[in-house]
Amino acid sequence: MITLNRRALLASAACLMAAPALAQADYPGSKVVTIVVPFAAGGTTDLLGRILAERLGARLKGRFIVENRPGAGGNTGVAAVARSTPDGTTLAMGTVSTHAINPGVYAKMPFDHIKDFAPISQVASVPNILMVNNDLPAKTVPELIALLKANPGKYSFGSSGAGTSTHMAAELFKVSTGTDMVHVPYRSSGQVTQDLLTGQIQVSFDNITIAWPHVEAGKLRALATATPERLSIAKDLPALAEFIPGYAATSWHGFFAPAATPKEIVARLSSEVQAIMQEPAVIEQLKKLGVDPVGSSQEAFAAHIAAETKRWADVAQKANVKIE
Repeated sequence: MITLNRRALLASAACLMAAPALAQADYPGSKVVTIVVPFAAGGTTDLLGRILAERLGARLKGRFIVENRPGAGGNTGVAAVARSTPDGTTLAMGTVSTHAINPGVYAKMPFDHIKDFAPISQVASVPNILMVNNDLPAKTVPELIALLKANPGKYSFGSSGAGTSTHMAAELFKVSTGTDMVHVPYRSSGQVTQDLLTGQIQVSFDNITIAWPHVEAGKLRALATATPERLSIAKDLPALAEFIPGYAATSWHGFFAPAATPKEIVARLSSEVQAIMQEPAVIEQLKKLGVDPVGSSQEAFAAHIAAETKRWADVAQKANVKIE
């Protein structure tokens, strides 16, 4: 009897030890996985979410779908993921806004961006471009700074929402140059671009994926990139750091799971995302849009989030940006 009980206990222990491996191997099985994009369709976050949905579906032989849930600078959709069942069936496309900027600018957050999430991988880095309406009498960065200083509060800039990277890129510009512009928040980059084209607003910092086609068509004027160095796809476009030493306001996008999601599922997803970001077809697709694939480890992504959180909190304090 003792021998039988011992065998039963050993068998049970073996099953428990095998459970994580089985969960990892079987994921997602027949379950549908929803990737929540916390911004409207058509933007860079949406594009990256759909690439991941397609490639993860193919690689893991499962069904991954995208659900757009915009609002509150990305907080609405991300908060829904934080509250979801942590079984790997609900994931989030987070950004520098939701997981670095917003915690420093919102008086009250609907989630804890560190404690409520398991970082899977930084997916990509996306340059922001400083653009102006063609009718604005400023053709260079020094001319824009001079124009704004001579007319404090006269001109306006648009962003895809309060607390987004496109908002804070402009706030960093204002703090760094001692200029003043009126902030006009929108729900999507598409709306910003439309009003920039018609002259309802005069300035914007937007992702290159949205901005560059309009610049190439001559419909908008690009003055600089918000990256520390010039871009390979736009070598004639100066970097803002050439005029404002140390200036950098690059957008980034990452993949997250609810904090209590089984570690083996998070590790599997991280491994898959890293592999996807190395696929030649994906690299080529993103590079054409000016997007830099990243595909970092969980540990590297967590460290990046911590550093970015501190940096943008400092900018928010200096710019006196606080959203109630």
